[in-house]
Amino acid sequence: MDAIELLKERRSVRKYKNEKVDREIMREVIELSRWAPSWANYQVARYTLVDDESIVKRLADEGVHGFSYNIKTLENAKGVAVLSFVKGKSGKLDTPKGSYSPSKNNVWEVFDAGIACQTFCLAAHAKGIGTCIFGVIDDEKISEIVNLPNEESVAALIVYGYEEGEHAQPTPRKSIDEIMRFV
Repeated sequence: MDAIELLKERRSVRKYKNEKVDREIMREVIELSRWAPSWANYQVARYTLVDDESIVKRLADEGVHGFSYNIKTLENAKGVAVLSFVKGKSGKLDTPKGSYSPSKNNVWEVFDAGIACQTFCLAAHAKGIGTCIFGVIDDEKISEIVNLPNEESVAALIVYGYEEGEHAQPTPRKSIDEIMRFV
């Protein structure tokens, strides 16, 4: 699969086969994911992989604010990645001339987590694993459930597994003229 095909073919997958993804394959996905760029190469993304069905059920029951779409997807999930980031690193650059930060300084870590999230999903797709990113989540409850270190914050849940049924067709995209401008 070439890069263009990878970008065009990846979809959010919400129905999974009743089959766990081998942990070694997930190690390969993380091996690829760790190449995601990050602020000053701090590499703040962390991946807590959950394949224990009782913990996945607890994430569904307690970690998604009762959001029915997420609960339904988690009910048939065989694996969940808790994507987190190390707090307080991204968006700060200390140099001999002083301290620099972008206009979005304290939210840059979320930007880095977004890059890591997309890289994870593309790496998983390249390995034949479907993914779905959840944003409607209870960060604090998820941190508690998976015993996240205090210096980390949850960015997203990424449900993963082998896709059940036919691969989804692409949804309509906006035209290039709607999303691009030259100045």
